[in-house]
Amino acid sequence: MELLIFARGPALWTSVLVLVAGTVWRVWGIFRRPAKADLSEPRSTRFAAGAWRMILWRMIPKREFRSSATLATSNAYLYHIGLAVIVFGYLPHIAFVERLSGLFWPPLPAAIVYFAMAVTFVSLLIALMYRLTDPVLRLISSFDDYFSWFIVFLPLATGMAVLNEPFAPGAAPSEPLDPLPLALHLLSVELLVVWLPFGKLAHSFLVFISRGMTGAAFARRGIRP
Repeated sequence: MELLIFARGPALWTSVLVLVAGTVWRVWGIFRRPAKADLSEPRSTRFAAGAWRMILWRMIPKREFRSSATLATSNAYLYHIGLAVIVFGYLPHIAFVERLSGLFWPPLPAAIVYFAMAVTFVSLLIALMYRLTDPVLRLISSFDDYFSWFIVFLPLATGMAVLNEPFAPGAAPSEPLDPLPLALHLLSVELLVVWLPFGKLAHSFLVFISRGMTGAAFARRGIRP
């Protein structure tokens, strides 16, 4: 129980603090870079519309490449969508966010979330196998790639171990009979949160900044993505 108290208290708030500070540091490091002045006459001033268009349309493979989409590309969509369903659609996760921030939204049916867990579990293993067996990917992969994969896979594995965790009769769902699996799951999530701003997983929020800035630049030049 002491480990669970630590995971719910000091470890949780420390990880959140590191996430916020690290994110601010990364974003500040991007915007403090001097930008080369564009002296050309702008063809459009709808920079925000261009930014949103780039963010949304770049999530969909271009028509020219859809017929040649590889397993790696299709598999990446699977585990990204699966992770989003698990994080934002599972009732215990929503309740966890509600306790921290007061925000709440309707959960997805448990069957859909469990199916997403199984698909994501297999999909992440395929992604690792593809990275280990493809000569080009293996050559360009670094510690960051493998550690980031592990950091994402670990909360999924420990979370699946908590699914059938028994609870004390008459107790709140937050008090399991064996607190160790839940504590390990929370600590694995907090490890992910700490690593998020510093490794390649930072693309989860930096991608919107980079695509938005590119879209705004395209809009200025009158280019549609």
